[in-house]
Amino acid sequence: MLEKLFKLSEHNTSVRTEVLAGMTTFLTMAYIIFVNPGILGQTGMDHGAVFVATCLASAFGCFVMGLYANYPVAQAPGMGLNAFFTFGVVMGMGYSWQVALGAVFISGLAFLALSAFKVREWIVNSIPNSLRIGIGAGIGLFLALIAVKNAGIVVANPATIVGLGKLTTLQPALAVLGFFLIIALSHRGVKGAVLYSILIITALGLALGDVKFTGVVSMPPSLAPTFLQLDLTSGFTTAAGTFNVAMLSVVFAFLFVILFDTSGTLIAVADKAGMLDKQGRLPRLGKALMSDALSTVAGALLGTSSTTSYIESASGVAAGGRTGLTAVTVGVLFLLALFLSPLAGMVPAYATAGALFYVAILMMSSLAKVDWDDLTEAAPVAVVTLMMPLSYSIAHGIELGFVAYTAIKVLSGRAKDVSVSVWVLSVLFLAHIVLGG
Repeated sequence: MLEKLFKLSEHNTSVRTEVLAGMTTFLTMAYIIFVNPGILGQTGMDHGAVFVATCLASAFGCFVMGLYANYPVAQAPGMGLNAFFTFGVVMGMGYSWQVALGAVFISGLAFLALSAFKVREWIVNSIPNSLRIGIGAGIGLFLALIAVKNAGIVVANPATIVGLGKLTTLQPALAVLGFFLIIALSHRGVKGAVLYSILIITALGLALGDVKFTGVVSMPPSLAPTFLQLDLTSGFTTAAGTFNVAMLSVVFAFLFVILFDTSGTLIAVADKAGMLDKQGRLPRLGKALMSDALSTVAGALLGTSSTTSYIESASGVAAGGRTGLTAVTVGVLFLLALFLSPLAGMVPAYATAGALFYVAILMMSSLAKVDWDDLTEAAPVAVVTLMMPLSYSIAHGIELGFVAYTAIKVLSGRAKDVSVSVWVLSVLFLAHIVLGG
């Protein structure tokens, strides 16, 4: 049955290899079951329900990717997107978490439509690579700011806006130690470095009396507080009954990030596995993208932010994973993780701060690909990258980046570099900014 489903011999692999690869991938990304509830829980969402939604959405995404697309790529709620959900849409723009889930749901449906009608390639090709790089790096900086803020490493200062916190106090010190552990373990090639760091820092917090022990294993909490709680009406219309233009940038931000993040991750993992064809294209790309879209829609219904493909899947590929059986194994492990809710509830924010900062570093590494000698390309990257954390909004960073790109190109006499889609989006974003965005 497994041979028929996953074509193991055709991919020169075995059940044992695939299962071990799945376990490796799970170890490297299992930190999301601790981080995601901690971030989304700050919106007022029930921590236990978000934990269950995270595990279920991840398992669903892995099963669809494995059984439908037959790729060794695991899925889970995306880092950066969960931060935008909490700190951008809910805390920043003042929407309820139910409305934010509605925006995630609509972005998932839009992703489904783009995948089904095969216009994804047109969109990907029409958005400048510099803007894509800037958005990824900007989200990284945004995550870094959230990490140091949550850990008390950076605090508010009325004179300088922000300032350095007291690093000698317990929580900031443990957060710094957690980050150092992740880097050291990753450098030594330890699989699951992020997960181990979170558990070690939580254990130290427990030993020092800063964390209360509530258990490790139990039956999963109820999903009811978040299940089907999305709001598709109130946030999308104004008091006058007209469409709320502000939500357009929110939906677009969710869609844009999962679109390019998914595409980039799939290509990177497939390249490492030697799955690209002679033209450098990924076979069955449509099925892989459809898997991402379906899991995002399912995640919104369950009660979590956008689900996407994880670059950590490369660790499973390095361990020999070549088929969807690897992804299915990860999905099974996410289902087993449902029984670890007491442990997830014990993890403090400072224990996950190092993980956020580590992911931020990985995302900012793409800046090395920017053509810094061409200021018409480099300047918009700087605008996007810096304005996301400074405005405390991924959506505002994207808006300002598109407007800056178009304006700079036109004023520099290079208007031909601006595609039709970038023109349209720039005009819409500029209108939103001018009209009160």
